[in-house]
Amino acid sequence: MNALDKLNFLINDKNLDVELRNIAEKVLREERITFDEGVLLYEKGELGYLGVLANYIREKRHGDHTFFNRNFHIEPTNVCVYDCKFCSYSRLIKERAEGWEMEVDGMMDIVRKYDNEAVTEVHITGGVVPKQNLEFYADFFKRCKAHRPELHIKGLTPVEYYYIFKKAKLSHYDGLKYLQSCGLDSMPGGGAEIFHPEIREQIAHDKCTAEQWLDIHEQAHRLGMHTNATMLYGHIEQFWHRVDHMERLRQLQDKTGGFQTFIPLKFRNKENQMSHISEVSVIEDLRNYAVARIYMDNFDHIKAYWAMISRDTAQLSLAFGVDDIDGTLDDTTKIYSMAGAEEQKPGMTTQEVVELIKKVGRHPIERDTLYHVVTDYNDVVFDEDSKKKSYYALPVVNS
Repeated sequence: MNALDKLNFLINDKNLDVELRNIAEKVLREERITFDEGVLLYEKGELGYLGVLANYIREKRHGDHTFFNRNFHIEPTNVCVYDCKFCSYSRLIKERAEGWEMEVDGMMDIVRKYDNEAVTEVHITGGVVPKQNLEFYADFFKRCKAHRPELHIKGLTPVEYYYIFKKAKLSHYDGLKYLQSCGLDSMPGGGAEIFHPEIREQIAHDKCTAEQWLDIHEQAHRLGMHTNATMLYGHIEQFWHRVDHMERLRQLQDKTGGFQTFIPLKFRNKENQMSHISEVSVIEDLRNYAVARIYMDNFDHIKAYWAMISRDTAQLSLAFGVDDIDGTLDDTTKIYSMAGAEEQKPGMTTQEVVELIKKVGRHPIERDTLYHVVTDYNDVVFDEDSKKKSYYALPVVNS
């Protein structure tokens, strides 16, 4: 039974709740669901029901295609002026002896390390410190582009940019325009957390507001940049807070069309100020991916990070609306592992990622940052030595 047959079978089930049937019919007609219907999906939607709807949308858009990419990650610092309660990664300024703060030369050393690798993107994100200011990143972007012009620079989140532009006395638009002229190509989606102030004040009270986060992305879109968006779920928020978060993103996407990918990020409770809060189950992870796919009708892609949720859950997510699982990783990032992810030293070769996707009947596609096809791996046969090849560092939390 294909995805359409499953959806029709569901709609014709006489035992299905009337409100849920109405939503399923709207999905079939490609009509937008409302805020209240989004909340209803969380409150009433069982895993199987949500999976049928989300997979129908996923396959109508992308068929079996499942995307991953090859990049490397630079974290300039894990020292931070902000005090996010959920963060296991950063160290406050007063604890900076426990962290690291890189110079531009050190960042360029990492770039040069990948000179002979088939990577298409460098992903930069980390903490916020005064010395890593506008000119610090302008210098790095310029030097990176001069060294490897074709390398796509996906750099920093609104959390970093808000601080940097405020110090430089620049508007969000002018600051981004200047850094774009230095080589910045696109922006990852981190720092969104939960937009509603009722929750944001409790978990990230001193970082940029939801309005500032959204405005920085809007200005990036005005400049022709593509960006991603995230949502941190599974902590103190209620279901309607999640829908409120997605609704604000959906409205901005209606306005600009500049978002590429929505990435739900699971709260992990190791070694942070919210360690007393239990993590949600895998079932809730899958339900959340599915609701995101159903609600975010103007986002092309839904991504799951296998290094955060485990390889098995990532495979399952491909039946619940997800069409991108990130890519091969080595231990260049500590953001996941320090928060207690299953993969403490994440690493998969390209062959392993391809096999992971194929084992659940999906079609593996290596993409670049803008989702252009780099390699279609559906019929690729790997040689015996491929497993011995080095890992490629790929996108991390704020991607």
